[in-house]
Amino acid sequence: MADYDRNAYAPYAAGMGRSMSAAQYDAGLRSYMLGIYNHMSIALAISGLVAIGAFMLGTTTGANGRLALTPFGQAIWLSPLKWVVMLAPLGFVLLLSFRWERMSYSALLGTFYSFAAIMGLSLSSVFVIYKLGSIAQVFFITAAAFGALSLFGYTTKKDLSAMGKFMLMGLFGLIIAGLVNIFMQSSALQFAINVIGVLVFAGLTAWDTQRLKEEYDVVAGDQTLMQKWSLMGALTLYLNFINMFQMLLQLFGVRNEE
Repeated sequence: MADYDRNAYAPYAAGMGRSMSAAQYDAGLRSYMLGIYNHMSIALAISGLVAIGAFMLGTTTGANGRLALTPFGQAIWLSPLKWVVMLAPLGFVLLLSFRWERMSYSALLGTFYSFAAIMGLSLSSVFVIYKLGSIAQVFFITAAAFGALSLFGYTTKKDLSAMGKFMLMGLFGLIIAGLVNIFMQSSALQFAINVIGVLVFAGLTAWDTQRLKEEYDVVAGDQTLMQKWSLMGALTLYLNFINMFQMLLQLFGVRNEE
């Protein structure tokens, strides 16, 4: 990876035909990146609250003192409805990815936060599978790792694009391996997927942060476009965080007793 200076050129509002001062550019960049992290943090909070709420509605204490499922829990975790809960987040991601340019900012914002809520419902089963303390521990480990990686991506003078392309190839490989393991049910393959997955999403976090910072040049000077790109950037980092969290949880999480 070669060293380069991302601020070597005078800042321009791309396609707007007007330049801005360095102070204006820096202030705009800070606002843009802060918007990304704020939207991501709110989405994570929504997902967490929905997941905890679904867990509380879906479980109760059985006669033997162990966790038991309520009708709601049986519906979202055991019935065919579970496939809707599992696949709905993917539908939202596809909708956001292919329609965001045509959507208004308010519609995009509402769809993004609705996605975060649906993702929380999908994630609620982790509270049934893993101990609460273990989930909290892995979450804070993920948050610390994510913060360090994102800070590296924001501040490094290394061009991470080559690494990013390699990580994307690794992501496609993980998807294929995951689909294969649905049928194989191999614990060894799943372990390898989780280990490699953590590395892939760690690399993507650093690269995506750098990429989002650089893409500010495209939207600088256009407030509406900047708001919409900020939301899509938040979606990207949110997905990196959630995937890293899930894979770390599978590696280090302590399961509830059967």
